[in-house]
Amino acid sequence: MGKPTGFLEFERQSESYEPVAERIKSYREFVGRLKDSEAKTQGARFMDCGIPFCNSGCPVNNLIPDWNDLVYKGKWQEAIVTLHSTNNFPEMTSRICPAPCEAACTLGINADPVGIKSIERAIIDKAGENGWVLPQPASAKTGKQVAVVGSGPAGLAAAQQLARAGHDVTVFEKNDRIGGLLRYGIPDFKLDKRLIDWRLAQLKAEGVKFQTKTLIGTDLPKGVASDAVKVVAPAKLLKDFDAVVLAGGSETPRDLPIPGRELSGVHYALEFLIPQNKAVAGDLKNPISAAGKKVVVIGGGDTGSDCVGTSNRHGAASITQFELLPRPPEQENKPLVWPYWPTKMRSSSSHEEGCTRDWSVATKEFVGANGKLEALKCVRLDWSNGKMREVPGSEFEIKADLVFLAMGFTNPVASMLDAFGVAKDNRGNAQATTDGQGSYATSVSKVFAAGDVRRGQSLVVWAIREGRQCARAVDEFLMGSSTLPR
Repeated sequence: MGKPTGFLEFERQSESYEPVAERIKSYREFVGRLKDSEAKTQGARFMDCGIPFCNSGCPVNNLIPDWNDLVYKGKWQEAIVTLHSTNNFPEMTSRICPAPCEAACTLGINADPVGIKSIERAIIDKAGENGWVLPQPASAKTGKQVAVVGSGPAGLAAAQQLARAGHDVTVFEKNDRIGGLLRYGIPDFKLDKRLIDWRLAQLKAEGVKFQTKTLIGTDLPKGVASDAVKVVAPAKLLKDFDAVVLAGGSETPRDLPIPGRELSGVHYALEFLIPQNKAVAGDLKNPISAAGKKVVVIGGGDTGSDCVGTSNRHGAASITQFELLPRPPEQENKPLVWPYWPTKMRSSSSHEEGCTRDWSVATKEFVGANGKLEALKCVRLDWSNGKMREVPGSEFEIKADLVFLAMGFTNPVASMLDAFGVAKDNRGNAQATTDGQGSYATSVSKVFAAGDVRRGQSLVVWAIREGRQCARAVDEFLMGSSTLPR
C-alpha cells in the first residue's frame, strides 16, 4: 500500500487550524483540509501491514487501505466510490469522529499513525467540489412504506439505504430542521450545517421524504428539545407503514440533583448549545449568554468541550471544566492497549482556546441568592483501587454565574418506547440484537431500532453503522432477502 518506504520517509502532517484569536470571533469551521499533494504524502505513509487493524478499529469497517492507496495514486474518483461503499456520510465522520481507526493503526505502535481522518476529509471535500457525489435513486420501486423516527446519523443512514433498495421512506423529526444531533448540539464551528443540507438534497433526490416538527409518541422529559406542532400516535405509524425504524437517539440528559439545582443559571448543556445552533442559522438570539460571565462546565467529554468552545465565542470571563474521573495519563501504554481505543489525556481545539480543567472533582451544592446561582461547593475525590471516595478536608468553593451540565445521556425517551410497547434493556434502551435472525428487530412486530436508541450514547460512526445494518434487516424483513451491504 502506498509507497513501500513512505512510513520511513514522511512525517505525519495534520490539518491546519486558524489562529485562536481569529477563530473565536465566529462560528465558522476553522480547520483547513490537506492539499492534494499533502494527502498523497500521507497516503504514502500507509504500510502493507498484512492485517489492516484500522479496518476493524473503524465501526463502519471503512476500506481504509484501499482508499489511502487510491489517493496516493491520484485516483480520487475511485477513492470516493470506495469510501462511500461503507460510509454514507464521510463529510460528517471526517470532522467529528474521534478516529478509532488511527488508534488501531499499525504504524501507531512506535510512530505517529497515518492521518486517516485527514485523508478521508480530503476525499469527500474534493468529491463534493467536483460534483462527484450524485443521487443514486432506486431503479425499481418495491411499493413498501417505511417510517424512520429520528433524523440523526442512524436515521439518515437507514433512510438512504432503504430508499436505494426501492422502498418509500418517510423520516419523522420532532425539531424544525433535519439532522438530529448533527444539526442541534454539535457547534457549527465543528460541523458546518451546510454539509447536512447538501447531503439532504441527495436524499430527497433519491426519494426520501421528511416531516419536521412532528412528535411520535407522547410527552417529552425535561431537557429534551422539541419544536413539534404535530403529534402522531405510534399506532398510526404501525397502520400506515410496513416497517418502522426507531432511530431517535439517547436524548435524556444526566441530571445532577443536588441542593440548589433549581437556581437560575444551572442548565443542561443542550439548553445552551441547541439555541446557539439556531441563532447561527438565523433564528432568535440564544437566550443564554455567557458573555462576561464565570462559566463552569460539569463533564469532561465532547459535549462539555462544545460548551467550552461556545462560551469562548460568547466572550466568557472565565471557563472552568470539572471531571469526576481522575486525570488520564499523558500517553497510553501502547503494548497493553493497542489496537483498542486508549485512555489518555486529550485536549480539544476548544480547550486550546481557553479553559481551566480540573479532575477528580465532585460538585456537592449549587449556592445562590434570590434564586440566582453564585457559586459551587465542591470536594476532591480519591480513586485509589478504582473506588471513589471524598478526600477529607478538600472541600472548596468556586464562583460561577453559569453552570452547564454535560455529563452525558442516560437513555432514549422512555415515553416513546413505552408508546410503541417496545421492550427495554436494563439501561432503558430499546432491546434488539445486532446479529443473527431478527437483528435490529424489537419485541414489537414491524418495529426496528438502531443507533443510540438501541446501544446507548455513542459515536456518530456507530450510529451510521447501525443505521446501515438495520436497513438491511428491514429490507430482508420486507422482501425476504436483501442486496444491501451489511
